[in-house]
Amino acid sequence: MRAPACEQRSFSRAYGDIELVTRTDPASWRGSLRLLHLGVLQVASEETDAVEVVRTTRDTTADGRTHLFVRLQLEGAALVFQDGRRARLHPGNLVFYDAGRPFSVVLPEAQRARVLMVPRPLLRLGEAELRRITAKVVDDTTDSPAALLMPLLDGLVREIDAVAPPAREGLARAVADLLAALAADRSTGTEAAGTGPSAATGQAAMLDRVKATIDARLAEPELSPGVLAAEHGISLRYLHKLFQEQGTTVGGWIRRRRLEACRAELARPSAADRTIAAVAARWGFASPTHFSHAFRKAYGVSPAQFRGQRPSG
Repeated sequence: MRAPACEQRSFSRAYGDIELVTRTDPASWRGSLRLLHLGVLQVASEETDAVEVVRTTRDTTADGRTHLFVRLQLEGAALVFQDGRRARLHPGNLVFYDAGRPFSVVLPEAQRARVLMVPRPLLRLGEAELRRITAKVVDDTTDSPAALLMPLLDGLVREIDAVAPPAREGLARAVADLLAALAADRSTGTEAAGTGPSAATGQAAMLDRVKATIDARLAEPELSPGVLAAEHGISLRYLHKLFQEQGTTVGGWIRRRRLEACRAELARPSAADRTIAAVAARWGFASPTHFSHAFRKAYGVSPAQFRGQRPSG
């Protein structure tokens, strides 16, 4: 049986299209989710009765979300299934799982967790490496960098909840760096950090951070190269250089990501009653006319034609 519709919508808005399946009376099921938007990542404080969280292939196709989940179990147990593996979590454990592929999270009892949603670029791993880290328990009992990094990560995540909003962005970046180190350790089984990044590695890391900020702030019409440079403490010239070396521009990348977000939403059956102008505005396009022109140029059809091509049902 599905959990109550209001909780279903709340969890889907945060995590992407998912289904909450409960074996008890849905009317008596309780679950809550509090979401913090922290620029480069989002942190959900989750508290539920027993339930199963399911994301199917159809769900991944419908909303197109591809971030990584990082689940920090605080109370109760959890079972995470993905890529043919099963991870059993107890309080203090962590696991990565991928929104871009089907997964199931079985919560057999009342539980609390923090779930971080991390843009893929921040982990600085290829697709094959990302697949190696999903549904594998990370804890601080093994003789590896995780033994040092896990307590630091736990402290930073708890601190984010307590500090004033202006200080949260810096903590969020620190959390993202720790997660990247943990992911690298899990993907290789070797030391993640080394003695220090090269200049090329530093540039790649900065570009990843800027791209992650763009993804997190697409809905803001005022997002611009100047805003991004100031937020990351770099010069406008250096910011433009980072994107030029990738064969694009800052503005071009922002436009591309907005168009991809609009296209994914227009393809979702659940967004069928939302006007094209509303979809455009939701993803930062100030002018519906400009959006329609950019969409046609990118995809060869107008937004209305694209929506009309979507299979019904």
